[in-house]
Amino acid sequence: MTAAASAPVAPSLRIAVLTETAEGERRVALDPAAVAQLVRAGRSVAVESGAGTAATFVDDAYVAAGATVGSRAAVLRDCDVVAVVRSPDEELAAALTEGQTLIGLLDPLNHPELIKTLTQRGVTTVAFELLPRTLSRAQSMDALSSQSSAAGYRAAIVAAHAFGRYLPMMITASGTATPAKVIVIGAGVAGLQAIATTRRLGAVVTGYDIRDASRQEVESLGAKFLTSSVAKGGGAGGYARVLTDAEKATQQRELDTALAGFDVIVTTAKVPGHAPPELVSAATLATLRPGSVCVDLGSSVLGGNVAGSVEGRTTVTGNGVIVVGGGELAADLPVSASQMYGRNVVAVLDSLAPQGVIVVDASDAVHQGIVVGHDGEVTNAAMRSVLRLDPLPAALPAGLAASSASAADRPMEKIA
Repeated sequence: MTAAASAPVAPSLRIAVLTETAEGERRVALDPAAVAQLVRAGRSVAVESGAGTAATFVDDAYVAAGATVGSRAAVLRDCDVVAVVRSPDEELAAALTEGQTLIGLLDPLNHPELIKTLTQRGVTTVAFELLPRTLSRAQSMDALSSQSSAAGYRAAIVAAHAFGRYLPMMITASGTATPAKVIVIGAGVAGLQAIATTRRLGAVVTGYDIRDASRQEVESLGAKFLTSSVAKGGGAGGYARVLTDAEKATQQRELDTALAGFDVIVTTAKVPGHAPPELVSAATLATLRPGSVCVDLGSSVLGGNVAGSVEGRTTVTGNGVIVVGGGELAADLPVSASQMYGRNVVAVLDSLAPQGVIVVDASDAVHQGIVVGHDGEVTNAAMRSVLRLDPLPAALPAGLAASSASAADRPMEKIA
């Protein structure tokens, strides 16, 4: 069911929208247009005063869309669902109570204790990262893709801003400036958007991916395609798979040689639940020309794709290479990113609560992926593995059983 087709439902699902507290975060989980969709569908929405200000969505716009606006405590107290962009801070996590549902980019595989604690408390957790992205009906819920698109676009703008030369060829009375050479590593959603945007800015662009199947998409954007001799890196769920040690060594040698000739490098490699792979080594950085720019979309607290990158900061190497830690660059495009994210939240709520109450359907492949914990139990197979819980039993309905790497003929235990 799409948001546009939603009929008014009863009882009314009460949704809370809060100000994001992560440093540098300017997005908001629901923009006024998404609120209006929910209200038309019979939901009620309460917004913390000022929650959308950083994204230019003022309180009056939310009121006009049908929401109520109040203090953080008041909004939280009476809600069924809390929609967030980023994983909650300690204060918010402590405030959530039994029967409430938390929806967002929770990064659950890197925050297992948070998931364990919330599940023990009876909070339902819904994480966009675990959505089965290959299902066509899940596309409207795919917040990873929507935010990656924003990040890829923004990466091109950030690179152009940091680069001290023209990106396009420029013919002037003072002479001709040669175009910048850009390589984008990773031809996923973020990478393709970065390729398209740097191409529009006039750079000579190369797209690199270990999946040879990405060639057509890269070349369709007018970029050159470069791959490794290890060109079978496709994995499940819309991600590149983790390479073996031998494959990594081969890939890195080839990539190191290629990177020395580029002015701008954009990296996009993330592996859910793991530290991002380092693709641009310190030795490679030392071979780049002064003024070269690396924008690291894989940057996080666990590390980055570029040696020495620091999430949220711009640093300069000893030989003058500019390194931008941009793991959350979508936050720098807060209006568009919030608008897309709001549609993702609406789509998830339409799936989970078509009749105004959150109902987790264990036979639904989308639910078994995106719902991490429910009714006191961890229901996602990957999360259970991280927490060292027994695999999901084969006796469960098909959706949940199918998500388990190996089934067991015993009931799923509650978290102790």
